[in-house]
Amino acid sequence: MGERAYYISLGTNLGDRELFLRQALRELAMLAATSVHTVSDVFETEPVDFADQPKFLNAVAEVRSEMGALDMLRALVRIERTLGRVRSVRYGPRSIDLDMLLCDEMEIDFSPELVVPHPRMHERAFVLVPLTQIAPALMHPLLGLTMRELCDRVCGKEGVTWTPICLRDGCGPIEN
Repeated sequence: MGERAYYISLGTNLGDRELFLRQALRELAMLAATSVHTVSDVFETEPVDFADQPKFLNAVAEVRSEMGALDMLRALVRIERTLGRVRSVRYGPRSIDLDMLLCDEMEIDFSPELVVPHPRMHERAFVLVPLTQIAPALMHPLLGLTMRELCDRVCGKEGVTWTPICLRDGCGPIEN
């Protein structure tokens, strides 16, 4: 099968948010035949869809793995559970949220369990801003646009604020 590049969004708005991001990255790095290749800066974001909750910290990681997409999805769910994720309110508060945005530039549909690219990623500034920081030229396989082009089109970037929490070397804010 070979190594694949997965782009994983990380979000948290409960408890020690920075700690949850770091723990999730550690758990990802400990998966068999997997490495965390690149991590964006951290961005503080306003909640979307369910507004009556604390602000989120969001980041995106490029993870390289020999795991298949369904196995990676199951690993993400296990990590969420390990870090105390409870799914009680859709789009509600959470200790950690890990979403598979892309797998290389592939289209995958194991509906309803797994759909890649993530069906709403192109609408969400809290995903596109950090993703554009680490992979601006990456193409969306269905829309035929780069992450930079999608980011330039998305509304709501004013709710995405760079925060000086760095999960990797050489941090700095993305240029809009």
